[in-house]
Amino acid sequence: MNRVLSILMATLILVANVGAAPVPDHHRAKTKVTSKTSNSIHPAYQIGNASWYGKSFHGRATASGEDFDMFEMTAAHRQLPLGSLIKVTNLHNGKWIIVRVNDRGPYVKNRILDLSYGAARMLDFHRGIEKVRLDLVEPETVATAQESVTGSE
Repeated sequence: MNRVLSILMATLILVANVGAAPVPDHHRAKTKVTSKTSNSIHPAYQIGNASWYGKSFHGRATASGEDFDMFEMTAAHRQLPLGSLIKVTNLHNGKWIIVRVNDRGPYVKNRILDLSYGAARMLDFHRGIEKVRLDLVEPETVATAQESVTGSE
């Protein structure tokens, strides 16, 4: 139980720091969209239904070769490279987290993502399926946020 609480607390701190840290504005003409207020936003990578998986898969091998831990912030996606970081936003309540893709799936039609039980709880999945938005997160962005939090240069 202490391990679970420690992992959840560490994840909360990381997510809060990543969300609050300044993000460098990289010029990408192909993915840049200009809104009416002239702020630039990146379009969503994918929007659709997500589900979660947990106890029956806990401890079993994932596509990445690691054991599945239902309390980690991980997800299964059909196409994204293993190890990819994605920001998952629950469109029902606006909550978001960053997860790492470590498995393949979902194998059910009309779903774009399977979250670990821990990730689904962080997003308040009260029903088994929620509509989510996926945004790709560049590892350098997370590293920059970590450096600014720890004071490293």
